[in-house]
Amino acid sequence: MAIPILGMAFLITGEDASSFYTISLAEKTFLKERTMFSGLILNGGQLIAFSYFYQILHMSEVAKMLPKIQMVDLVRQHARYHHELEESIQRVLQKGAFINGPEVKSFAQNLALYLNIPHVVPCGNGTDALQIALMALGLQAGDEVLTTSFNYVAAAEAVALLGLKPVFVEVESGTFNLDVRQVEKHIGPKTKAIIAVHLFGQACDMENIMALAQQHGLYVIEDNAQSLGTDILYRGKWVKAGTIGHIGTTSFFPTKNLGCMGDGGAIYTQDETLAEKCRSISAHGQGQRYEFKQIGINSRLDTLQAALLEVKLKYLGQALEKRAYWASRYHTLLEHLANVELPSSVSYSSHSYNQFTLKIKDGKRDSLKQFLTDQGIPTMVYYPKPLHQQPAFGHLGYTAQDLPISSQLCEEVLSLPIHPELEEEQVVFIGKMVNTFFGGMAS
Repeated sequence: MAIPILGMAFLITGEDASSFYTISLAEKTFLKERTMFSGLILNGGQLIAFSYFYQILHMSEVAKMLPKIQMVDLVRQHARYHHELEESIQRVLQKGAFINGPEVKSFAQNLALYLNIPHVVPCGNGTDALQIALMALGLQAGDEVLTTSFNYVAAAEAVALLGLKPVFVEVESGTFNLDVRQVEKHIGPKTKAIIAVHLFGQACDMENIMALAQQHGLYVIEDNAQSLGTDILYRGKWVKAGTIGHIGTTSFFPTKNLGCMGDGGAIYTQDETLAEKCRSISAHGQGQRYEFKQIGINSRLDTLQAALLEVKLKYLGQALEKRAYWASRYHTLLEHLANVELPSSVSYSSHSYNQFTLKIKDGKRDSLKQFLTDQGIPTMVYYPKPLHQQPAFGHLGYTAQDLPISSQLCEEVLSLPIHPELEEEQVVFIGKMVNTFFGGMAS
């Protein structure tokens, strides 16, 4: 099959070839299978390097040869250790204890060991975890809770559901996380708590957030749904994200760093009294059976999900290493592009890369997204509209100009696939397609 070449083609031999254009395994296979290109022949060490115009055609052919790229590949993830997962399910089926079975307690204990924290309270999902945490703090209707607008709705929603008032604070453009300098400007007489959201896998500046909270007598909840496994430097020691504030929360939604096969969540704390309150609230406010000390909710992590999570917890470290590796490859492939700003790093936090989120400049985000979609590459915009501009919070009276960074980020951010099941050829292909769009060349 002859494929038309648009633009100029070069026949390069020897060492010059390898330095001019690095090709992936999939591309090598493509070239071997198609040795005639409009009269040019590939022999031995000779390499044909094509212009930008031809690369679009060439790489679209390569895309057909690759396994389908998924934003998150849960099928392949579970296939990797399906025997252990199936065995864990069978054990639950044989016991028949589907609610509060022994696997729930076992998982909670092992997660506590992983986090190096004394108390873990499993619950139904990450949103429930936030609501339970707020209820345990005894906040009153009308109290204000500071949190971010550039985020999913769960934290602000939990605040509003309890009759509390969410106060949206600006984020840092580089980290997407709470800007501590802006926090202090929003503290008023009704402020009672801060929800620090560790977004996309990187933690907030907890050293300064906790210092500010202590100064003003505020509670701190860490929303750790996207950053389970992230390490934070706090008071000279590296600790796990979510274990510093008064209460930490997380989600086991399937796409999270540690995800179950349905919904699940957890609350964790250093404080035994808060832990007992959270346990009670999650079980209808019960203390002893049929004794209801307070108003609560019904939010349980079911036994099957706990059993599955216990298997996957053993492999969390390996999964995070893979995420970090693919992030480093993306940095290598994209760092030279002027229109692309890569995720930033900070000295006080590791990055577990629940998302690999770019900022695309000059209004090109949406056209890049469409271009990648046309090449079979899924992407996501987290998030297309900040919370302070959402109709649900319209009664708070915010305008887009109140939080300009949050509003601008929603126009620029684009998340690429990043998960342990990716393959080298897929990541290289993604990188080269982003380069193709901007007229660059990946290496």
